[in-house]
Amino acid sequence: MKTHSTNPGTLRRIAAFTLAETLIASSIFVMLMGSLVYTFLFGLHLQETTATKLGASDNARKALIHLTDEIRSATIIAIGSGDPTNFVAVGTNTPQVGTSMQIYTNSDTNAWACYYYETNPASANFAKLCRTDSPQNGGATVVVASSITNLPTLFSSEDVYGNPLMNNQQANRVIGVTLQFYQLEYPLVQVGPGNFYDFYQLHTRVTRRKIH
Repeated sequence: MKTHSTNPGTLRRIAAFTLAETLIASSIFVMLMGSLVYTFLFGLHLQETTATKLGASDNARKALIHLTDEIRSATIIAIGSGDPTNFVAVGTNTPQVGTSMQIYTNSDTNAWACYYYETNPASANFAKLCRTDSPQNGGATVVVASSITNLPTLFSSEDVYGNPLMNNQQANRVIGVTLQFYQLEYPLVQVGPGNFYDFYQLHTRVTRRKIH
C-alpha cells in the first residue's frame, strides 16, 4: 500500500515548477513568440512587395491600353510638341520625335485627341502625360500617366527597324511610345538607385490598322 501525505506544504512542492523548468518554459515561449512576430513581419514585407509590383503593372495597363487602341484606330497621326491649343507638328526632314501626339480618327481635322506632356510647373498636371479631346468632342482632359522624366522622346514615328522617320508618312510606319518614371503611384514608390526600382520604363510600338 502507498500512502499520500496531506500536508499542504508537500502538495505545493509537488505542484510547483522548479527554477530550471521555469527558465526552459520561458525560453520556449519567447522563441515561439519571436517566430510568430518574424513570420508576421515577413508577410507584411511580402504583401508590400506584391502590392508594389501589382501597382506598377496596373499603372502600365492604364497608361497604355487606351492609347494603343486610339493609335490602332487612327486615320492620321501627327508627332510634335506643345499642348492642344499650341500643337506644332514636326517638320519634314526632321526626326519624327516629340512630346506630343495628335490623333485623328477620321478625315475631319476638327475631331482629334491630343496626348501631350504638361510643361507648366504651376499646373497641377506638371510632369504628367495628359489627354485632351477636341472641343468638338467635349474638350475633356484626363491624366494618362504621372511623374514622367524622359523628354523629348515620349512619342516617335519609326520604320520597321525602330529608326525615327524623317517625314510624316502615314503608311508603313510604327508609333513608338516611351514613358520613364521617377515614382509610381498606388502605392507610392520612388524610382531610382537604392529604391524598390532603380529604373522603371514603359515602352511599346503600335501600328495603325488603317494603312493606306
